[in-house]
Amino acid sequence: MATERRRSGLDQPLEPRRLTRPSIDPETAGRVSERIARFLGSWRFIGYMTAFVLAWVLWNSVGPASLRFDPWPFIGLTLLLSLQASYAAPLILLAQNRQSDRDRVQYLEDRAQAERVQATTEYLTREIASLRLALGEVATRDYLRGELRDLLDELDDRIDAARASDTPPVDRP
Repeated sequence: MATERRRSGLDQPLEPRRLTRPSIDPETAGRVSERIARFLGSWRFIGYMTAFVLAWVLWNSVGPASLRFDPWPFIGLTLLLSLQASYAAPLILLAQNRQSDRDRVQYLEDRAQAERVQATTEYLTREIASLRLALGEVATRDYLRGELRDLLDELDDRIDAARASDTPPVDRP
């Protein structure tokens, strides 16, 4: 039966084969590119690269003539450094793009927070203004004290006037 299926499949055209691209997680690729870019921008990398270039140049300049693999113009070293630079530049750009995406998200969050703070401030300002208006209509402690002082002064004046005329004070509202 299996051979029968194969034979019957010979008269059928094959389905086109599609090459599948490997799937790369952008988050993982971004983290790796940031690590590499961070390392390429460090003093440790500069020290390693300096030691590597010095060792390469010294070996190919003063090493045994039969073991020198890259003579004077150092074509191999130039090719290696160019290759390293051609990979480093896109990785650094990837890391910068990722950082700019993070900065954009942070900016949007900061802006939303600033808008919330502004709305809260405006609300509190309106509330304080309404409280001030309400307090303007209510008798305050200082106002009441002043009115009582005025009444007391008026009573003292009447008592003094009544004593001066030797007549009992008249009670008036």
